[in-house]
Amino acid sequence: MAKPGRLPDFRKTYPEASEEVIEVLRETERKMQYQEYDLKAEQTIIDQEAQQIRLIPSREDSFERLQAEHKLPADEQADVETIVLGRMMRQQLHEAIQNLQKGEQYLIIQLFYEDKSERELAAELGISQKAVNKRRHKILEKLKKFFEKF
Repeated sequence: MAKPGRLPDFRKTYPEASEEVIEVLRETERKMQYQEYDLKAEQTIIDQEAQQIRLIPSREDSFERLQAEHKLPADEQADVETIVLGRMMRQQLHEAIQNLQKGEQYLIIQLFYEDKSERELAAELGISQKAVNKRRHKILEKLKKFFEKF
C-alpha cells in the first residue's frame, strides 16, 4: 500500500491492464487508505485568515484508550449482559446497605470501602477487634438475606 494520501502508479505496475482495471485499482486503494489512515488519524486544520487551529479527532478509538478511560471492562471477554448484571448487583448492594442501621452502615463502609482493618476500626470505636468481627459477620448475614429475596 502507498503512503497516506498518495496513490501508486498502477499504470507503471500493470502496463498491460485496461483503463477500467486501473480505475478499479485506484478506487480500491483509496478506500483502503480511507480505512487505514483517514479514520484512524487525527486531523489538524489551520485557518490562516482566522488565525485558528482546529483539531478533528479520529473517528476510530483504540481499545486501550477506552479501557484507560474506564469506558470498557478490563476483561476483553465481558459482554453487555455481564456488564448490566454487575451494575444491577452493585445497585442492589447499595440498596441493601441503605436498609442497614447507621452504625452497621458505618462499619461496612469503613471495612469494605475505606479499607480499614478490623483492628483500626475497633480502636476507633473503643471496642475489641473480636467484637468488630462478630458485628461484621452479623451484618453480612443480613445482607445475604436481603439478596436471597431476589
